[in-house]
Amino acid sequence: MLRPLIALAFTGLALAAAPAAQAIPRLDLSRYPAPAAGDRRWVIQLPGLLRPSADASISANPRDWRVELIVGQTTLVDCNQFSFSARLRPEPLAAGQGPLLYRVSEVGPLVSTRMACPGMPPRERFVPMAGKPFVVPYNVSAPIVLDAPRPLQLRWRLWRAETNSQPALALP
Repeated sequence: MLRPLIALAFTGLALAAAPAAQAIPRLDLSRYPAPAAGDRRWVIQLPGLLRPSADASISANPRDWRVELIVGQTTLVDCNQFSFSARLRPEPLAAGQGPLLYRVSEVGPLVSTRMACPGMPPRERFVPMAGKPFVVPYNVSAPIVLDAPRPLQLRWRLWRAETNSQPALALP
């Protein structure tokens, strides 16, 4: 039993040591323009298979899943609430149906409440962009590509819908 695990571990090391283009052959970014000067490119390659939920009310169908893109920055904070404004937009690469490039622009300054925080040392924390959540469909066939100015970072979260739908109340 130990030998197959060791072989699998070495295979994983070989894949990790290989260039990214060989490790993930379906990740083709040749259709995307280069990021603007001062921007950093973030790429999310969604996993094709996810373990099923232990909760039977959660949908196992990827059509019912969404990916939340969370743009933010890691900074020193105290007890105050911090945020910043920015604009996150999808841009089609070509006319018609094609991949999208998500771009962050118009980044505002980091703002906070102004409470006194006596005796509280600053700590490093990820501060997300203000506004409503930015959610995109789950599509394992195409990567999610986002360009954002430095020092912004990208995190993501998977949302799965419930299998049951609830009836709405119709008003007369």
